[in-house]
Amino acid sequence: MGMHRDAHIVWDWNGTLFHDVDAVIGATNAAFAELGLESLTLERYRELYCVPVPRFYERLMGRLPTGTEWELMDATFHRYYTEHRVRCALTEGAAELLAGWTSAGRSQSILSMYGHEDLVPLVRGFGIEPHFLRVDGRTGPSGGGKAEHMVRHLGALTGVDPERTVVIGDAADDALAARHVGASAVLYTGGSHSRASLEAVGVPVVDTLAEAVEEAQRLAG
Repeated sequence: MGMHRDAHIVWDWNGTLFHDVDAVIGATNAAFAELGLESLTLERYRELYCVPVPRFYERLMGRLPTGTEWELMDATFHRYYTEHRVRCALTEGAAELLAGWTSAGRSQSILSMYGHEDLVPLVRGFGIEPHFLRVDGRTGPSGGGKAEHMVRHLGALTGVDPERTVVIGDAADDALAARHVGASAVLYTGGSHSRASLEAVGVPVVDTLAEAVEEAQRLAG
């Protein structure tokens, strides 16, 4: 892969490059319905969402789900999401921003907690895979954090310096994963968290991906 001495972006997928928030809310509410929980609005979801996901459910249920409940809700969520993701598209301007970053001679990659076997063909289907040094989705059980996955992801990228790497995502967990490896982070308000909850993390928060890329260039410069 060669040495990439310039700035590197690690992109999150769901809620960041992939504008799938409607499918996520629908899948979450389908999962909640299995246990007789009330549906969430987008605003309420963004206010309460956290990782690991069982803790998010605890905020709504007043207790952690049992193992059986978690398996039921997780299966329902992924079944609904798979059916409805087909109506989702890339976030506005994402394709152009990826092309521009590549044209400037900088490198980028994707690290997502979406299942790897589902993620790769989805990215490929949008025709953007050539922009990335690596596309990594989750392997193993769902519901956990991204930090250790980030360690493995950066470790597999030859010549990418964590100090010149910026993680762009829509969740507090993206910033925590960046901090875990010594990288910077920019958080985007178009996905899973409210602006207030993102600002509490202490990293730059932006409303568009164009702003995120500008901030990444500044941080990695």
